[in-house]
Amino acid sequence: MEKFFKKQHQGLAGRFETSLGQLNKLEEAANAAHTFFMANPEHMEIQQDIENYKTTAGKVSLIDREAKPHMEDYTAGVRHYDKEEYGLAITFLERALKGYYAEDEDCQIMCEGPQRFEEHEYLEYKAGLYEAIADHYMQVLACKHDCVRELATRSGRISPIENFLPLHYDYLQFAYYRVGDYVKALECARTYLIFHPDDEDVLENAAYYEGLLEGILDPATIKPRKEAKALLRRHKLESHLLRVAAVGLGFTYTEPNYWKRYGARQDEHSVPSSISSEPEDGPRLSLTKKPAPKPDRELKEGGPLLYSDVKFVYNSQQLNGTQRVLLDNVISEEQCQELHRVASGIMLAGDGYRGKTSPHTPNERFEGATVLKALKYGYEGRVPLKSARLFYDISEKARRIVESYFMLNSTLYFSYTHLVCRTALSGQQERRNDLSHPIHADNCLLDPEANECWKEPPAYTFRDYSALLYMNADFEGGEFIFTEMDAKTVTASIKPKCGRMVSFSSGGENPHGVKAVTKGQRCAVALWFTLDPLYRELERIQADEVIAMLDQQHLGPSEMNINPKDEL
Repeated sequence: MEKFFKKQHQGLAGRFETSLGQLNKLEEAANAAHTFFMANPEHMEIQQDIENYKTTAGKVSLIDREAKPHMEDYTAGVRHYDKEEYGLAITFLERALKGYYAEDEDCQIMCEGPQRFEEHEYLEYKAGLYEAIADHYMQVLACKHDCVRELATRSGRISPIENFLPLHYDYLQFAYYRVGDYVKALECARTYLIFHPDDEDVLENAAYYEGLLEGILDPATIKPRKEAKALLRRHKLESHLLRVAAVGLGFTYTEPNYWKRYGARQDEHSVPSSISSEPEDGPRLSLTKKPAPKPDRELKEGGPLLYSDVKFVYNSQQLNGTQRVLLDNVISEEQCQELHRVASGIMLAGDGYRGKTSPHTPNERFEGATVLKALKYGYEGRVPLKSARLFYDISEKARRIVESYFMLNSTLYFSYTHLVCRTALSGQQERRNDLSHPIHADNCLLDPEANECWKEPPAYTFRDYSALLYMNADFEGGEFIFTEMDAKTVTASIKPKCGRMVSFSSGGENPHGVKAVTKGQRCAVALWFTLDPLYRELERIQADEVIAMLDQQHLGPSEMNINPKDEL
């Protein structure tokens, strides 16, 4: 219910932004839009509104009205750290810690409220006095224990930033080292180690700082920070009491992993051995990227492409990323033309975008069609049946190639299949500064400010792989781009052409978008896949039944129907 009201509140923020815009209070409107967008980064229309306010009102300092101060200070500290502005990073990160512990005290106090009856009806609650007291105390204790998650969660988000509190000390230990304060560097390193005592990188750092302080003071006198030790001690005690109570009172309790080790700094510093002023034989601070979360499957690539005419172009390394591939000649020029002809006969403006003809930018018109719709039109004679089936067959060919190339151990299912064309609107292309499709990820909500991708609704969290099969090149703009998590740094740019296909894993490791189409029409078959059969595309299942019926009626497959003899 709390999440429901939070979403309702954000909806009001969006409507408030619209009202302010109508009243010509542009700076206030921009702030309201920014507040809404920070909680709803997938909302493309609001993103466009913000750009419009910037253009109309001039330079504006966007303010998130619902931001948590300690979270804003943390974000600012990390931003300065990334720019190697270590003095400023220390200022903001220390202020963030002070704010964090103050917010923790408030959170603890707010948990001391009346008992809630969420798991049983109030009128049917028949507990005795001692049981009722125990129930209430456990509710308060569980609420206090959850403050760690609450303080690590951005406004409007559901998932917390992993390893949030320890990360402050991880950033600070290196920042203090870079400004020459080795005492503070060791103090912060040892504070981080009370959360993760077996972190080899920080253990090496602490040992190096101890070496720098030898002869100056006794490193043993430098202890972890008291407030961190007190919080961790309290947190462990709460966890113990909750587990004991779960056994005694007969309820289920699972301890969340609040401080996962793989939530880590994302920097690539390698010091001090790479710095000429440091001794060549000195210990090395392993401050490279920490390991990412271990995926639920082994990531592979380089499997067979199955079809002799398909041409390999680039792999993940050549595309500067993870789980990426670029292929050519997936379909022929004749098949591109035939597919384009059938597209013009079945596509509907706004199809696949809840009826919105310009869902991502007001400067282009979007039209689309599904496989089932194509087969239906073919069966009814509104388009050639052979052409309609071509759409079905090439999407299956693409699925098999993706499944094989990424060497998946389980079946890859269709999650959604969509033939889509985007057309540049005449008279609206001058001074365009937007994208045809803003930078996003396919199974999580990209949050560039936090350098995170939140795998939670309304994202399609069940998607595992994506592919785009292009049909033409006779347009201007429209390049497909991969970026870093900041949604700004382009890591690869791909110019569409007939038969070219780009495929990639659907998570936050592959943010992507489309540059503005400034002239002509850009068409492609967009495909999303899942490894979970529970999320198979319903229309695809129905399309399979239509194909089976057509085969029984001897209406025959398209000329490019998948056939084992076509394989290598």
